[in-house]
Amino acid sequence: MENWLKHLSLEGEKVQLIPLEEIHKKGLLEAASDGKLWELWFTSVPSENTIDQYIYEALAQKETGTSMPFVIIEKSSNKIIGSTRFCNAAPAHRRLEIGYTWYAKSHQRTGANAACKYLLLQYAFEKLNCIAVQFKTDWFNTNSRNAIARLGAKQDGILRNDRLNADGSYRDTVVFSIIAQEWHGVKKSLEYRLQKNRAADPLLLK
Repeated sequence: MENWLKHLSLEGEKVQLIPLEEIHKKGLLEAASDGKLWELWFTSVPSENTIDQYIYEALAQKETGTSMPFVIIEKSSNKIIGSTRFCNAAPAHRRLEIGYTWYAKSHQRTGANAACKYLLLQYAFEKLNCIAVQFKTDWFNTNSRNAIARLGAKQDGILRNDRLNADGSYRDTVVFSIIAQEWHGVKKSLEYRLQKNRAADPLLLK
């Protein structure tokens, strides 16, 4: 299972996911500035003060083979609108997590998340043959919890006092997952959502 998480790009009609690199620093900061996302204390969105460490840690995780970080490109503008990654990969058990996901405020609730998650989940289940894909988020991040549930993921439970936040507060982590047997139904649901978004977006009409 060596190199299970390969260096790869994923592309759909609306978005493209390409491997995160140091050259993406400016684009990531511009996307995060759309809504000043770093002010959300329950997320890990980079700011001017933390972007170098953010990129360093993402690339360090990639080197260990446990993570594959991406920048999210909106194809119509060719601009970075956020970031996501495969992480906490356990190749021996064919499991991984999709996490560290965030979008510029103007691209939230636009269908970008469904488009990204479709590409990531399809690769995880159909190429990596995963038996489960996990999602985790802070209890107070209700937008993230709702977005994960809309994908069709089921809540597994809540890890109480799972970790300490940077400000010293305690984090309760909500854990969701999609298992292999559920992928067929989740895929159909996502394709239906993407079809509706396509019909509503003149840039995607053929």
